Amino acid sequence: MAHITINQYLQQVYEAIDTRDGASCAELVSFKHPHVANPRLQMASPEEKCQQVLEPPYDEMFAAHLRCTYAVGNHDFIEAYRCQTVIVQSFLRAFQAHKEENWALPVMYAVALDLRIFANNADQQLVKKGKSKVGDMLEKAAELLMSCFRVCASDTRAGIEDSKKWGMLFLVNQLFKIYFKINKLHLCKPLIRAIDSSNLKDDYSTAQRVTFRYYVGRKAMFDSDFKQAEEYLSFAFEHCHRSSQKNKRMILIYLLPVKMLLNERLLLWETGTLSQGHMPTIELLRKYHLMQFAEVTKAVSEGNLLLLNEALTKHETFFIRCGIFLILEKLKVITYRNLFKKV
Repeated sequence: MAHITINQYLQQVYEAIDTRDGASCAELVSFKHPHVANPRLQMASPEEKCQQVLEPPYDEMFAAHLRCTYAVGNHDFIEAYRCQTVIVQSFLRAFQAHKEENWALPVMYAVALDLRIFANNADQQLVKKGKSKVGDMLEKAAELLMSCFRVCASDTRAGIEDSKKWGMLFLVNQLFKIYFKINKLHLCKPLIRAIDSSNLKDDYSTAQRVTFRYYVGRKAMFDSDFKQAEEYLSFAFEHCHRSSQKNKRMILIYLLPVKMLLNERLLLWETGTLSQGHMPTIELLRKYHLMQFAEVTKAVSEGNLLLLNEALTKHETFFIRCGIFLILEKLKVITYRNLFKKV
């Protein structure tokens, strides 16, 4: 694949579309696939070649993809993002024309993911050039992803197996990632309602449900709904794949403060044992490289307000970056309570 010609590539695209092979078609338009590094496919003007092999709107879609590989090869993420928007727009026209079938869902996943990533990269380049403020491209990408979401959500004609509604949760998770990045959490609310009212909500893949619960749990935490935050973040941690150490660590960054605030016991799911009281064990913190919490938990347990203030100051940058500094400050009340228990 790394050295195929443009004609061979387009023939593979044609066959994938003709046989409704969504997985193969998705690979051929994804930046996770090695074909994007092939210099033979990095073309500034591939339109004529694409028109000779592919029908509209696929000719426009894959021409934009080849232009996108050219832009990425030149490290021009602003142009790459423009090309990716054309890819998604062209795909949407084709997707809507697929009545009562959903074979192209893997293609949607691939182009939607790349759209968000290129929007983020384009944002960074534009901000460096002083041509845009942070989040502008991500906001535009979110509008396009919402168009995809509406197509999936409005598919009421197809049977459950062929329904485009299977694509809803993936898109919601991509939108969550954008809204959290640009700090527009209020836009999550209608998406949460849409998934909660869906008859597929318990049938999506575990990975997608874990991501959804993680973001909804974080939003609940920021809304001071700590009970719901604990429920959703616990689900995410418990069902996150054992080998996903990085993801489990991310979940714990928010689950730990919530557990401490609720004054509950923290279950160590891997071992099936309970830590003492409501505080995480040193073993847990060490395992997930979260020793920033060690002095915090010690201070709260001992009712030592001075130590808590010192711990919050010492790791202030980390806690602020994670967006949990103000949440951790609420632990002062529990620290006082523990102090008076001792007295």
